[in-house]
Amino acid sequence: MPDSQRTTLSPRSIVSFAALALLLAAGAVSAQPSTIILVRHAEKAANPANDPELTRAGQDRARDLAASLADAHVTTVFATQFKRTQSTARPVAEAAGQTTIIIPATSDPKAHADSVAANVRHTAAGGVVLIVGHSNTIPLIIAALGGPRLPDLCDEEYGNLFVLEMPASGPPRLIRGKYGSPDPSDSDKCKRTMRP
Repeated sequence: MPDSQRTTLSPRSIVSFAALALLLAAGAVSAQPSTIILVRHAEKAANPANDPELTRAGQDRARDLAASLADAHVTTVFATQFKRTQSTARPVAEAAGQTTIIIPATSDPKAHADSVAANVRHTAAGGVVLIVGHSNTIPLIIAALGGPRLPDLCDEEYGNLFVLEMPASGPPRLIRGKYGSPDPSDSDKCKRTMRP
């Protein structure tokens, strides 16, 4: 190879390339699957209809959620502007030392779900995200994050806990569980009359 085409790296360039290689390697290590936990807000009072607080059972469920997630190392918490979602999220956020991020729900649940999904995608790789939503938004958020399409939750269903494992590539895996006091035995009766 002629001298004019030979490239010589200076010590500073070697250090820069080494630093770049370390950063790329660190990025590959940190690009581990993220975990997204989704729940509907806990039991709500009947009044005021537009923005009710949690009932005593709802407050208990919010504490149960925090106890269930005590070892989950939650890094980010999302809720809507409503008292019931924020009150459900608060014990988890406080235990994790996090501030709840508010993503306003709008009259368009699909647009809200897309907004939540976009915000989730901007969280740190490998983090654990809690999303507290509503009966008609949780299934849409799961779908917006690449999970399966699920029907809306019934009005009496409060104990569902959905976990999306987000791999570095490929579709997420959905795990469905329960937490807190059991829902009434007929809490899912609305699904029998829902349209597919």
